[in-house]
Parts: sequence; C-alpha cells; structure tokens
Amino acid sequence: MTKTTTLYLLLLALLFLSCKKKKSNEDKIYYRAINGKDTALLSLILYKKRFYGQFEMIYGKNGKDSGAIRGQIYGDTLKGLYEYRSYGGSNSLRPIIFLNKDGKYRLGKGLPTTYVGIPFYVEDVPIDYEIGFVFEEIEKSFPK
Repeated sequence: MTKTTTLYLLLLALLFLSCKKKKSNEDKIYYRAINGKDTALLSLILYKKRFYGQFEMIYGKNGKDSGAIRGQIYGDTLKGLYEYRSYGGSNSLRPIIFLNKDGKYRLGKGLPTTYVGIPFYVEDVPIDYEIGFVFEEIEKSFPK
C-alpha cells in the first residue's frame, strides 16, 4: 500500500468513528393524560439534566394547542418552556412544569410571569400539581 492510500483509509476511518449516532424514536417516551373532555399528549426525550419533546393539549372537540417543550431536570421535576401554536393560530411561549411521582408525570400550574421576554413561574407561589393531568406512558406515538 502506498502512503497516500494508507492516509486516505485512516482519514476515512476517523470520519466514520467521529460520527455520532442520531437519537431514534426508541429514545422517545410517549404519555397521555385525560381530564374530563380534555386530553394531553406528551413525548419526552430525557438526556442527562435536560429534556425536550412535544406537548399537545386537545380541548374536547374545540381545538388544540401543540408545540415543542424543552428545559432542565431538577431531581423529580421538569421545568421548561412550551413554545406552541394555539388553536387561534398565534404563536406563544409559556413556562411548563411536570412532577414525576410514582412513574407518572403530573402537569403543574403556577403563577406565570415574564422577565426580558423569558416566561417563568413566580418562585414565591407554590406550584399546584393537582390540576388533574396525570400522564401515563402509552405505546404508540402521536397521531399525524
């Protein structure tokens, strides 16, 4: 083998080794919560101290909000942002929070505020996790 061929094969091998495996849908976990006539769908990918995924709130037969979520994991709590398109068609950004209790995620509700365009929950006001949306893991993905 010539030096050029050896160098080419070495560079090719480094290229293949440096490529990272793309996350597949197997890493994504799907959840559903039903509260009266409303249904919420959640897909999550947890990675170290961060999470991201999709969240969809279906209001009976009157429309839905759907969009992306992302944020930080603090012990058993997921705190983040929900960027979504509402049923009326406008784009919105609001804080979102979940508590992992007994292997199920509970959607929380607090007092939202905004500082420098970043929404968050006021820390002095407790988060209410008893609003009725308890997410249980499901097998299949969101409908398309």
